[in-house]
Amino acid sequence: MQCDKLKKQVSLAALDYVPNNSMIGFGSGSTILYFIKALYKTKKKIFGAVSSSYYTTLMLHKYGIQVFELSTVSHPIIYVDSADEINDNLEMIKGGGGALTNEKIIAATSEKFICIIHESKLVKQLGRFPLPIEIIPMAYTYVLKKIIQLGGKPKYREGYVTDHGNIIIDVYDLNLGNPSEIENLINSIPGVVTVGLFSINTPDIVLIGTKSGIKILK
Repeated sequence: MQCDKLKKQVSLAALDYVPNNSMIGFGSGSTILYFIKALYKTKKKIFGAVSSSYYTTLMLHKYGIQVFELSTVSHPIIYVDSADEINDNLEMIKGGGGALTNEKIIAATSEKFICIIHESKLVKQLGRFPLPIEIIPMAYTYVLKKIIQLGGKPKYREGYVTDHGNIIIDVYDLNLGNPSEIENLINSIPGVVTVGLFSINTPDIVLIGTKSGIKILK
């Protein structure tokens, strides 16, 4: 219950960072759903939306927000998303909901990236949350071998197919003391589509919902 309260709190705070008539990129997950609801209730005027997942698109349509394909958008994008884990350097793990590829693309093309989380997501070092990796199915065995060589314990995400028709493995016990090095190493493995490390392209602003109010990291 407290967690939901903090998600609502930080979602409302994020509205102050969204200019009127802006194009907003929406991430995925429960915190972003609260943000969509807050946007709808406050009647803030936006130009439109770019969505990171099928489910987010459904929610945007439900609340009457027009969704555009990223390839057709020339308007600068303000991207709002959450994180599964984030450290003091604003490096993140994302992809628990499986939309990591679209999330990373929209984040990279955005003018400003705003991350909204509740305080339990803030960690000293990444790695408690398993690291998602989207891979092309035919590369499954090869990628698993490479991840094991890096010291990780990969687990196939049963019954899940991404919006791009690929599969996801979740990697446990991988040493993420140097996130950008690991991100580059995993990105270089043939068959990897996206790794859920956001350490090279990090948020511009992180809003954290805490019991004592909103904390801001830049």
